Amino acid sequence: MPQVVRALRNPNFRLFWSGNFLSNIGTWMQNVAQGWLVLTLTSNSAFWLGVVGFAGSIPFLCFSLFGGVVADRVDKRKLLLFTQSAMMILAFLLAALAYFNVITVWEVALIAFLNGTAMSLNAPSYQALVPQLVQREDLTNAIALNAAQYNMSRILGPTLGGYAMALLGVAGNFFLNGLSFLAVLFALTRIRYPEQKPARRESMWASLRGGFNYVRSRPQMFVLVGMIAVSSLLTMPFLTFIPYFARVQLGTNASGMGWLFGASGAGAVLAAITVASLGNVRHRGWVIACAGMGVMAIVVIFCYTYIFALSVFLMLFEGYGMILTISSVNVAMQHLSSDEMRGRVMSIYGTCFLGLPPLGALLAGELSRHIPTSHALALMSGVALLTFLGFLIFSKALRELD
Repeated sequence: MPQVVRALRNPNFRLFWSGNFLSNIGTWMQNVAQGWLVLTLTSNSAFWLGVVGFAGSIPFLCFSLFGGVVADRVDKRKLLLFTQSAMMILAFLLAALAYFNVITVWEVALIAFLNGTAMSLNAPSYQALVPQLVQREDLTNAIALNAAQYNMSRILGPTLGGYAMALLGVAGNFFLNGLSFLAVLFALTRIRYPEQKPARRESMWASLRGGFNYVRSRPQMFVLVGMIAVSSLLTMPFLTFIPYFARVQLGTNASGMGWLFGASGAGAVLAAITVASLGNVRHRGWVIACAGMGVMAIVVIFCYTYIFALSVFLMLFEGYGMILTISSVNVAMQHLSSDEMRGRVMSIYGTCFLGLPPLGALLAGELSRHIPTSHALALMSGVALLTFLGFLIFSKALRELD
């Protein structure tokens, strides 16, 4: 295999990667349709867009930590089969409600919450399973390729989703997402990996406490968790409001929104390819801090842009910087963690990365009721930029992370 895709020489990872790629395309198609449906049901309410984003992501804050404990105790394959099947059923339910035109915004929020619950239990096992599917020297490349496939789906999913909505309506997007889960379910039944050592018999709370103590006792891991928490709370919610910027500020349609998401996905793929090609990134702490601050500055500029072409251009660089930051953090966390603690470490990472954006989306939605939405998101991202600068200046552990 070429250097950039060498992790695909592992047949189990290759199968796992392909199944998740197809499933993620469907997920992004559903995300686009869901945001558009909420705006349609609520007369372009940014507040309700934030509420649904909150409902879909708050389970990560509540349940991801427990998902990490479970991931260290049970067969990861069985847990993933259960969570993926649950998300498939919810996608078909959403399709049926939308097709028969009996759906309300409250039902969209409820289904988003249930879907988020399944995803919060799914994420730690997904992250912890990857090192079992590849050789140790291929782990960095595997993480980068996972980022690449996720973000290639960010290009294809919203783009296909925009056109699918035009041809089939939002119900068609939800139905196609349900079908896409068959790919990952097939992959999960076919992969093979070494048997997991049984976990120590201790209470769930003791396991959670052990995970937090483990992270807190390692300064580099601890500062990375703090940085992900800040960016997830104050910058990541920006993506929830892309439908608002597309429809209200830029005056474009579903296809235009697809271009915005697609540009962000293209930049993300380029970043993932960069990480995969370089292998071990040197001076990782500086890369994480500087790339993160770049993304936050771009978000501030985007909030005051009314030119569609410029907005697409900015989204390209936003996607590049975001995935360069996230992939670098993910690789560092995986390498710093032991195999016995990996599920809990990645659940703490996942709780910050995926659990805090709903609080940020809710905060942005509430601020948008008092000040213009663009001001609210720019303010939040500006605060995050200054915080990242503080981490870089005052954290020796971050500066020495290599």
